[in-house]
Amino acid sequence: MQLPDAETLCRQLAEQIRPNFQPNTVLIGIRTGGEWLARRLHTLLGLKGAPGAIDISFYRDDYGARGLHGRPQRADIPFSIEDAAVILVDDVLYTGRTTRAALNEVFDFGRPASVELAVLVDRGGRELPIAARYCAHILPEPLPASQNLQLEQAEDGNLFLRLVDA
Repeated sequence: MQLPDAETLCRQLAEQIRPNFQPNTVLIGIRTGGEWLARRLHTLLGLKGAPGAIDISFYRDDYGARGLHGRPQRADIPFSIEDAAVILVDDVLYTGRTTRAALNEVFDFGRPASVELAVLVDRGGRELPIAARYCAHILPEPLPASQNLQLEQAEDGNLFLRLVDA
């Protein structure tokens, strides 16, 4: 499978978001790929300050069965969520479970005016009724569950997509 260029997709995603951006809009990336993407979108949209970042490790519905994932990090939200138009940013939308966990965490910080989802790639395979408002690329065929699509960051800061075995 030929994977799309992540840098091109970042620019496309920024252009989708730009017309709907409001003065009270904030970006929150879901670690790790969503955090990298949120930073890139923040720059492309010419925003001041910094985007927020959350780690949904403790909010996952499979936490009890799978245990803690990797090295969890503290949320970094340098702005108020109250009455903000939040755009949750993630690299790949799959089952919707990561987004559900992220929503739970966001609401622990306050009550936003709205929450929208922006993703680089929708790979299909939804298990929950979740859809992205902004999506740069939809895979023409769903990936098998044995494969994951991951956003990676090169040493030079450029983003790229790769397929890995689950």
